[in-house]
Amino acid sequence: MGFTIGGLGGPREVRDLRPGARRRNLASVHTAVAEYAGLWGWAVVPGTRAVRGAGGRTDCSCGVAECAAPGAHPLDPELEVPPGATWDEAVRVWRRAPGAAMLLPLGRAFDVLEVAERAGRRALDRLERMGLPLGPVAVTPHGRAWFLVRPGAAAELPGLLYRMGWDDAELDLTVRGAGEYVTAPPSDLGGLGPVRWLRAPALETAGRTPHARQVLGTLAYVCHRCAPGRRHPRGGHG
Repeated sequence: MGFTIGGLGGPREVRDLRPGARRRNLASVHTAVAEYAGLWGWAVVPGTRAVRGAGGRTDCSCGVAECAAPGAHPLDPELEVPPGATWDEAVRVWRRAPGAAMLLPLGRAFDVLEVAERAGRRALDRLERMGLPLGPVAVTPHGRAWFLVRPGAAAELPGLLYRMGWDDAELDLTVRGAGEYVTAPPSDLGGLGPVRWLRAPALETAGRTPHARQVLGTLAYVCHRCAPGRRHPRGGHG
């Protein structure tokens, strides 16, 4: 099945690489993009990079002063590698955006349930022990965990929390969906460091992420347990 990205390092500024290392780095990025599109069936969008500005501040390669999401938004939403793209098709797109971060559009193949990394790791252990369906899970350099779930979760979440009895609990749990993007491992997220897979995609999970309801009860329960000064909900459980 060809591609593997688990050992790739985060992208570096091209000017900092010697010619041979530069070629190897570009080949690694092209491999990752081709794997996401060709093997997992996900669209990949070239994204901006975080760059060091005056006084050590973080600026965005888009050049917009006071960018709201430095290094974490598309260069051009129309410029993407579509699901099922070949290696050559992936390379053609990425050559138009050298050094770009890899972004995954939400609301198509999956949405994301986001929790604190500590809660996410505990919930993942619990879900695996229970034998519940799981998709890929990523962790960010700023301490968040992303659980990939079926698209549509963003619209379903309030009703699901209500039916599970978690609607009146203060949970560090959010959902991200259509119109948003997440940074794909191993790309850098806003100059903070690389995003990493906690549970990497696999052939049996990448194209069949779980419904939000299948993991939400456990995520909510663990978030509640991990919260300082937690409020008791009206009967929710994991």
